[in-house]
Amino acid sequence: MIRTVIHIDEDKCTGCGLCANACHEGAIGIVDGKAKLLRDDFCDGMGDCLPSCPTGAITFVEREALPYDEAAVVAAQAAKAHAAHTGQSGSGDLGGGCPGSRAQMLHTPEKTQASPEAEAQSQLAQWPCQIKLMPLQSPYYQGADLLIAADCTAFSYASFHDRYMRGRVTIIGCPKLDAVDYTEKLSAIIAMNDIRSVTVCRMEVPCCGGLQRAVENALDASGKKLPFEVVTFSVRGEAL
Repeated sequence: MIRTVIHIDEDKCTGCGLCANACHEGAIGIVDGKAKLLRDDFCDGMGDCLPSCPTGAITFVEREALPYDEAAVVAAQAAKAHAAHTGQSGSGDLGGGCPGSRAQMLHTPEKTQASPEAEAQSQLAQWPCQIKLMPLQSPYYQGADLLIAADCTAFSYASFHDRYMRGRVTIIGCPKLDAVDYTEKLSAIIAMNDIRSVTVCRMEVPCCGGLQRAVENALDASGKKLPFEVVTFSVRGEAL
């Protein structure tokens, strides 16, 4: 049948993997360093991958293609989620792409407290953690408590991993350096996943207010009423 599917220009593609992360149906993968449409019947033609491509390598085309198979997509998503949950996907790899943006579950977030005698352990539960690289959907979001933090906070507050990252999925960013409005992406993450709560960690400096406002606006736009907390740190590393 003739229908709308995506087309990927290999000359423009850098193999960053952002489109593969953005494709909810799993139609896109990275093959030999380039993004590929792996299955026509997994592409719904909606184009969620288009805005994620930084080089404009993805466009729509009308061509002969297999019909979209929603049942097969759902089955594949369930199988991937099960493999990630049970550890059958090796180190927790949840998708293709370059290592810098490939979604990975590092460990299951736990609420237990660390032993005082134990060496400090990283509490980062997933990769990536930079907001611009985060996928819109991933198994590690399901049932998650979300921590959205200004990237300076972890350097300011000495016990940041154990006190705030433990038991949460962590997203970091800086509204001043990134010079983007995080509202749309955060709203999509909250709306499309089973998020339980949202905590914002920010610095006392005025530019960090942009992060807090983006999260507040994202919560409003998502239509969800979630437990929400803001923690502010001084530049001396004190929780205010």
